[in-house]
Amino acid sequence: MRIQLNYDLSAQNTFRMKVSCACYVEYETVKELEGLNFDRLPKPLLHIGEGSNLLFTQDFPGTVLHSNIEFIKYVDMGFEDVPVMVGAGVVWDHFVAETCRHGLWGAENLSLIPGEVGAAAVQNIGAYGVEMKDLVSGVVCFDLQERRKVKFSREECRYGYRDSIFKQPENKGRYVVTSVLLRMSRKYSPRLDYKGVREALGIPGQAGKDGSTVPNPVMADPIGPLTPQQVREAIIRIRRAKLPDPEEIGSAGSFFKNPVVSREDFARISPDGSAPHYDLPDGTVKVPAAWMIDQCGLKGATEGGAAVYDKQPLVLVNASGTATPQEVLALEQRIINGVQARFGVTLHPEVDHI
Repeated sequence: MRIQLNYDLSAQNTFRMKVSCACYVEYETVKELEGLNFDRLPKPLLHIGEGSNLLFTQDFPGTVLHSNIEFIKYVDMGFEDVPVMVGAGVVWDHFVAETCRHGLWGAENLSLIPGEVGAAAVQNIGAYGVEMKDLVSGVVCFDLQERRKVKFSREECRYGYRDSIFKQPENKGRYVVTSVLLRMSRKYSPRLDYKGVREALGIPGQAGKDGSTVPNPVMADPIGPLTPQQVREAIIRIRRAKLPDPEEIGSAGSFFKNPVVSREDFARISPDGSAPHYDLPDGTVKVPAAWMIDQCGLKGATEGGAAVYDKQPLVLVNASGTATPQEVLALEQRIINGVQARFGVTLHPEVDHI
């Protein structure tokens, strides 16, 4: 276990904000976490993963906790489904890489998403037609309020779009994820709904307006059977082509949630229906925030050292390497105001503001 006071958090957030915390605690086991004297730690408490979905807006006055619980345990009974228990501190993409090497399906579309397994279960990360909730069977936590271990089934996690029970106001900061039970599969089950994924793999398909495709049912994988590793490599190529490497440019990934609007509002936003969109089962429509930001002429916009990434307007970056939280916040508000004025839609950040 490591406990440090007045700790520099620059390396603990992918935005590379120059902030610090009153106390930093890094633990190796659940036993170490349970043995902490929480009453003596500076408050409030904040648990982070790789800090890949955070914007620290100032120095943090309390204690930042970080898990180094790193294990991957397969429960292989020889069936199609393969349960895997994973420590919360395992880097998410390391887990994806390992399961793909073993030929297991499920996580390949979530390749190269930054963060750790525990945070992924809290955030319900998602990309290219797959969300974390599709894989989760259960989540094991330490309840900081009652100081005991608790377990949540997938249903009890109440997953939604970038949401879970752990992010609800009444629970935020209460539960520390220590491990996650994930369900992988040997069954051949590539998810190739998105046009970009099929194109990267050389598979044709009819493009939808949302960027997805409607595959020809009689043309299943015309290039031959795929492997999880092949799909993973395609996803990595796509992400590297349009997203900044957080090791080179500070960012927190997708900064805004894609807004969901009524059919009437979508008709107002795009009278001819040509705007990219995704029709949801409840009759509403999801519109890419990136498209809206681009239509407002804000791709590449700057505010001091902060900028809208020129290859993907959904991403804000620490372009100078010295951007301040105030500059990022100013750019965020400028984008919100611009989209509101142009489309009458209020964007909401996906990134947690601390």
